[in-house]
Amino acid sequence: MKNSIYLFSFICFLGASCLVSAQDSIKQLPIYDSTELNLMSSDTIPDYETKINKLKITGTIYESDGVTPAKDVILYVEQPDENGNFDLRETNDKRYVYHRSWVKTDANGRYTLYTFIPGGDRRFNQLQQVYPIIKEATKEAYVIETFLFDEDPLLTKTCRKRMAKKGDPTRILKLKSEDGIFVAERNITLKKDVVIAKS
Repeated sequence: MKNSIYLFSFICFLGASCLVSAQDSIKQLPIYDSTELNLMSSDTIPDYETKINKLKITGTIYESDGVTPAKDVILYVEQPDENGNFDLRETNDKRYVYHRSWVKTDANGRYTLYTFIPGGDRRFNQLQQVYPIIKEATKEAYVIETFLFDEDPLLTKTCRKRMAKKGDPTRILKLKSEDGIFVAERNITLKKDVVIAKS
């Protein structure tokens, strides 16, 4: 009986430790590097002005019903440079990706990001990607599928078929050229089963 109590106590302790560890790792997501006070529905990634392939990404973030616009949702993105390399910087002993940005959706769930088309790391057959994280007001932040690019030569027919079956094909950005920059729309539907943050 004593052994059963010890075993039960150990399992409870282990479960609590895993929960704390998971919560700590969520808080380490880079979306938490910014204060929410000054976020707008539009933002520009560092070095935008110096880039050749400028890109404007706009879209609407919807509630999990896929219909209702979600206001005050934070969208964080980070990406590699034109060569597919991440420009890593350090401030206050914390490393971060330099090409990153935060936006908060407006009352209509809209957002706009000014960035540039990232490169793919051809050494490792990496697709061109923008890496997004979502944070709803009362929920923990979570990673969503990366934004891909329709004209990326590594985005093969096989990849596209797999995505059509199991993934979200709308994550593939189809670029149009307007006023000297590329423009793409990326609408996002929030997940239903996200943990509510404890205050």
